[in-house]
Amino acid sequence: MIVSINPATGAEVARFEAQSPAEVDAMLEAAAGAQRTWRTAPVAGRVALLRSIAATLRRRKPALAALITQEMGKPIGEAEGEVEKCAFNCDFYAESGPAMIADVPVPGVANTELMFDPLGVVLAIMPWNYPFWQVFRFVAPALMAGNGVVLKHAANVTGCARAIADVLAGAGAPAGLFGLLVVEPDKIEGVIADPRIAGVTLTGSTQVGMIVAGHAGRALKRQVLELGGSDPFIVLADADLDHAARMATSARFTNAGQSCVNAKRFIVEAGAMDGFVERFIDHATRLKSGDPTDRATTLGPLARANLRAAIDDQVQRSVAGGARLLTGGAMPNGPGFFYPPTLLGDVSPGMAAFDEETFGPAAAIVRAADADEAIELANRTAFGLGASIWTADLDRARGLVRRIDAGAVFVNAVVASDPRVPFGGIKQSGYGRELGEHGLREFTNMKTVRIDPAPAKAAA
Repeated sequence: MIVSINPATGAEVARFEAQSPAEVDAMLEAAAGAQRTWRTAPVAGRVALLRSIAATLRRRKPALAALITQEMGKPIGEAEGEVEKCAFNCDFYAESGPAMIADVPVPGVANTELMFDPLGVVLAIMPWNYPFWQVFRFVAPALMAGNGVVLKHAANVTGCARAIADVLAGAGAPAGLFGLLVVEPDKIEGVIADPRIAGVTLTGSTQVGMIVAGHAGRALKRQVLELGGSDPFIVLADADLDHAARMATSARFTNAGQSCVNAKRFIVEAGAMDGFVERFIDHATRLKSGDPTDRATTLGPLARANLRAAIDDQVQRSVAGGARLLTGGAMPNGPGFFYPPTLLGDVSPGMAAFDEETFGPAAAIVRAADADEAIELANRTAFGLGASIWTADLDRARGLVRRIDAGAVFVNAVVASDPRVPFGGIKQSGYGRELGEHGLREFTNMKTVRIDPAPAKAAA
């Protein structure tokens, strides 16, 4: 039995029966059959479906956002923004996708072009922290490319998974093209190995990524893995400190800090340390924690009790290792899985808050002597997802960007995914890319085609 819990109250929301092996087999067979038809459908039909999905999302946004808030605790305003971003993503691929999969002549090679054929049915294993966005940022390009999709969502957002299936059906998706897999985790290996599955995309922890990569590798299935992160937020001495601190609060505490691309380690040049920390504390302590259905709330609960216990454990171990608690850090009483905005000063390598991915509302502040040490500290991690640099010297920033090990580096801006540009990481943050043209082509067969003219017939 799969159970979802309201993180704000701890009360049970719903129970869901896992599918039987026969139901899973029927779903996979339906997906494979629907995709065989979809792959040859006119591109105009794919565009029309994505436009319809976007319209359906917008029409149902109040109910969908309320469900997100109920199942994973996201403040209602953030939940509405998540649904709107999904709709924008569908519109983007409807507008730009046809050109991305169009045949491309190879410059300088006569009669040769590249074609981008759909791969087949792709299994998407998705997390709970952005229960709609994580799904639609894959579904939109996958459908545009001519693929089918089978979704295995996180158990605690099974209601959201069912709502997503309803959106696709309501938008007119062919029956079976989007399949929903509701099973326990130990059944995933068999689904990955099934010959009707052509590839796997996963967003989740590095540990789960290693397991899924092993299963997919043994089956020789294409993979895209978007895994953990410990993103550095580098503040140099010439930065606008009030702006940087205000953006740091957003970068760390949006979604209660439960994002792989949230800033985690705030690496501050010595000359900016005191001014930045003072402002960061001021902005962070203004956050309003409480009922996520209240529009005044800016910090909701963590999604599960074990996640709150994990972030508190990291905070306490960091303090025991020499970090200084600047604000927060106390487990609250009362219902729900709330945790206060927490800032840790004097953090250094070897402490939990520096070495581990912190998935919750706790920020690690690290002192750097200068820009060179800031870059060295930024790269002293097993992860490589995103990073940001805050400085007034854009020429110097461009040089520093090239020295950072990450899939994305933003200067004077908070790292965020955008449908128009590729998103992904290196090192233990995974491999492959989502979004943009590169994300659409990840699950296509790039086919080299040469078509020479037929030789002229000899004269009789």
